[in-house]
Amino acid sequence: MFNYVDLAIAFIIALVSAFVLTYPVKKLAIKMKVVDLPNHRKIHTKVTPRMGGLAIFLGAVLGALYLHPSHPHIPEILAGAIVIIITGMLDDRYSIKPVIKLTGQLVAASFLVSSGLIIERITLPFIGMIDLGFFSVLITVFWVVGITNAINLIDGLDGLATGVSTIALSSMFVMALFDAQVIAAYLCIVLIGANLGFLYHNFYPAKIYMGDTGSNFLGFMIAAISMLGLFKNIALFSFIIPVIVLAVPIFDTMLAIFRRATNKESIMMADNKHIHYRLIEAGYSHRKTVLVIYAFSALFGIMAIVFSNASLITSFVVTLLVLVLLHIFAELAGLVMGGKRPVVDRLRGIRKKAKQKQKHKQ
Repeated sequence: MFNYVDLAIAFIIALVSAFVLTYPVKKLAIKMKVVDLPNHRKIHTKVTPRMGGLAIFLGAVLGALYLHPSHPHIPEILAGAIVIIITGMLDDRYSIKPVIKLTGQLVAASFLVSSGLIIERITLPFIGMIDLGFFSVLITVFWVVGITNAINLIDGLDGLATGVSTIALSSMFVMALFDAQVIAAYLCIVLIGANLGFLYHNFYPAKIYMGDTGSNFLGFMIAAISMLGLFKNIALFSFIIPVIVLAVPIFDTMLAIFRRATNKESIMMADNKHIHYRLIEAGYSHRKTVLVIYAFSALFGIMAIVFSNASLITSFVVTLLVLVLLHIFAELAGLVMGGKRPVVDRLRGIRKKAKQKQKHKQ
């Protein structure tokens, strides 16, 4: 069913295209004054062009043109992506109001709903499939807007959103291959290629940022692909699979909503209390913070792959491991017990004793 040579060629086309197109996009951003200015909330200290997501979009489109995917939902996915790109570009240039940004996201989500691409059912153990009925549309819109903003919120350090979304897409690609979800695999592979082509310019120290143009586009596409593939999975707890894949950005988004609601602030108001900023405050360097989050994202991606074809017992074990990893992640970011790290310190103690025993044997 899959022509792996075609997948490889599409990946290379998307990668090279995004890599090359980032140069003119960077010049265009500077000419249009679409730049990110340093301020008290941000870590970078120099003016940096943004809107790099345009290069990711164009690279992915060129890769997809080679594969020429045929699917009933493709026109609406493309239309929604274009709306998201335009909304992101406007936000990168003019810093539009949150309500306008949300309107663009809702319009993009409406294209998916109008095409029939919705979360119709979920699978639960002992119960089986549950049809969501009328609520399917509301849950679909909530999912698309939520994931779009989750990727947007985690885009706070050089290469962070690019890498996290690439890892998520990679795990989704593997599951699409296992489940013979052709269109999902096609979209994943071109987005992975485009992301990696752009990451060369975006990794620390970044020469250009993807901006809302890129983070919104990637969030929208990840949400759409998950509905094409992951929610179609008939495994136990199928609805949890995409949540595990996107555990890091979802966890960060939930913390942000809780934090802002507790402080009686607008949930749309930006701040510098996200997990990546907390890790830097905890003493990690910029580069190491990004790599730590990459590592956790990769672990969650692997767990999601295991989960997708797991038995009931394995599903519960994976769920427990996910919760433990989230707790460790929260400890590293100083979010537990006023910055205490009981589990992390215990693990470090065990590691230290193991090294001492190893030295003693030698």
